[in-house]
Amino acid sequence: MPKKIKAPKKTIKHLDSAGIKHDILEHKTVYTAIDAANTMKRKMDQVAKSLLVKADKDYFVVLLPADHNLNMDKLKAVIKKEYGKEVKVVKIPGEKIAREVLKIKNDAMAAFGSLYKLPVVMEKKLEKVKKVVFSSDSYNHSVEMAVKDFVKLEEVLMGSFGAKKKIKAAKPKKVVKKKVVKKKK
Repeated sequence: MPKKIKAPKKTIKHLDSAGIKHDILEHKTVYTAIDAANTMKRKMDQVAKSLLVKADKDYFVVLLPADHNLNMDKLKAVIKKEYGKEVKVVKIPGEKIAREVLKIKNDAMAAFGSLYKLPVVMEKKLEKVKKVVFSSDSYNHSVEMAVKDFVKLEEVLMGSFGAKKKIKAAKPKKVVKKKVVKKKK
């Protein structure tokens, strides 16, 4: 009998208590937003990548389209504009620090910064899509909801700090046909 995968209770409770319309999507185990998009057969701009980012001494949950990389200098500028203070160092902390800051055990981070009492900074390009798939606190579940509802719930700071990256499609392997020679009897 296959093992029953637990739904992300913390995320579901958070959304239900806020009265936000959402869908919980169950899928195979994925560790990246690109894998989630491919697994669910979604466009890359319909799936949000969630990152924990440290700007000097402050932490933020940062969201980008799945196929975008974070431009640290542009993120510094967005944070400076909002908070009015110069940011010297922006970095993505290691897993051990992320576990401590987020108080999580399985390393699955939700896109909902309010679960961790952290501000959320979102790439403006995600606003162009009506519904986006966000990470939950599970590798086997995601949350699909309206971007406007997410922005309102999380009191999101919007900015332009992502750079689209080229994603190489997996090359099909060459099939080598062996020539079979039949021996005469």
